[in-house]
Amino acid sequence: MIKTVFISLFILGTLNSSAQSGKKFITKLHKTYAGKWMNSFSFQQNTSVYKNDSLIRKEVWTEAIRYPDLFRIDFGDVKSGNGMLFVGDSSFRFSKSKLVRAAKQENDLIFLLGGMYFYSKDSAMTKLQSLNYDLSKSFNTSWQGKKVIVVGASSSEEKVNQLWFEKDRKVLVRMFKYENAGKEEIHFDRHVNLFGKGWTETLVKIFINDKLVQEEEYFNLKANPKLDADTFNPLKFDASTHKR
Repeated sequence: MIKTVFISLFILGTLNSSAQSGKKFITKLHKTYAGKWMNSFSFQQNTSVYKNDSLIRKEVWTEAIRYPDLFRIDFGDVKSGNGMLFVGDSSFRFSKSKLVRAAKQENDLIFLLGGMYFYSKDSAMTKLQSLNYDLSKSFNTSWQGKKVIVVGASSSEEKVNQLWFEKDRKVLVRMFKYENAGKEEIHFDRHVNLFGKGWTETLVKIFINDKLVQEEEYFNLKANPKLDADTFNPLKFDASTHKR
């Protein structure tokens, strides 16, 4: 009887420890970077788009971020006026500087890749939970030869939203999202540290239902660039006026 109680308590303690580790890691992550992350970031990327395992398009995108929730993408020639804005919980699509679509749509990658450090720890936790990451779950594994901690799942077999962080540098290296009966997987590779102001991946691969759909290679990286006041203004999407 005593042995049975001991085993039960041991198992319960192990489960409780595992249940707390997701939140514990996010707390450590937030403490490491909050107040130390760059306020803005700009870069260009070579974007390769794939369909049915074949490359169908390549172009250069120019991108600018102001944390925690402003993001601009110019597709191709910045003078074309073709691009997108993400402003808070809304998105705006432009063609030749004309607004063609507006929608309620957040870009959760901006939050996951830096925006969370501009919120309080508790607010960041609440936001992660609203994005359907179960912070009571986590497990340790490895990815590309590095030790990682996975937040949001208890094993790699679970088909649930999950974030894979490299333990040493505390950077996001892989993520899974499951919604509308589909699976999205993103790999974040070749991280560089921008003068102590934050980390950025420089190679991104996006898979939908295990098929590569997009690859991005960053260049011309700038931490804390001076961004034009209208860079993120949906009413003034004239690419020729923005100096980034």
